[in-house]
Amino acid sequence: MSKATGFFVAGTDTEVGKTLVSGALILKLREQGMNAIGFKPVVAGTYQDAQGHTLNEDLETLRIASNLSSEELSLCPYVLDRPAAPHLVAAHQGLQLEMTVILQSFQNVQSQSDCVVVEGAGGLLIPLNDREDLGTFSQEIKLPIILVVGMKLGCINHALLTYEAIKARNLNIAGWVANTLSTEMPLLEENIQTLQARIDTPFLGLIPALPKELQKADNNPYSIEALSFAAKHIQLPNN
Repeated sequence: MSKATGFFVAGTDTEVGKTLVSGALILKLREQGMNAIGFKPVVAGTYQDAQGHTLNEDLETLRIASNLSSEELSLCPYVLDRPAAPHLVAAHQGLQLEMTVILQSFQNVQSQSDCVVVEGAGGLLIPLNDREDLGTFSQEIKLPIILVVGMKLGCINHALLTYEAIKARNLNIAGWVANTLSTEMPLLEENIQTLQARIDTPFLGLIPALPKELQKADNNPYSIEALSFAAKHIQLPNN
């Protein structure tokens, strides 16, 4: 993988494991000697740590994986407090999410890394403003997509709809990951086989449910141990 490359991690929905997979991918790339850094175009939802700092759990996970302290390098240009659709939260705060601002922030991270792992926010078509969505951003940065499918009832439809949207926009999909959520779904293997038969891109692995000691508490990032656990169960795309 050459300079200024990486992946865009898209999800079939919110809360399907994009952050876990993004952190795991960063670890795997860094194990290969690459200075891989995470990025997120927008986050919605913050908390206060014991020192009174305002943080976002997704960004803190990306920092842990990227081996960055909280003072190093901005990984996201828009940090919104309320956990809701970003364009709606921004509008409520009198803001508009601007593609130019997001791209400038992304390019800054890109210039200081060997590759960037971009974690999406919600699903691929979540709006950024009246004209643009995350799919538009993906088209701008031209990174291959890794699709994260949260394995739960309804995931087949969500995954295939997202796959169709990726193809409709002529985006490059490098592979997909199945992520087991808090409890294993019924007929898990059969669901994976169904998706493998219908998604024409490499299956990069199944992440089992995290052991209890590695599960993330609310308003906390994933631990490095949880990211390492996930990394052991997925592979990097060959392209």
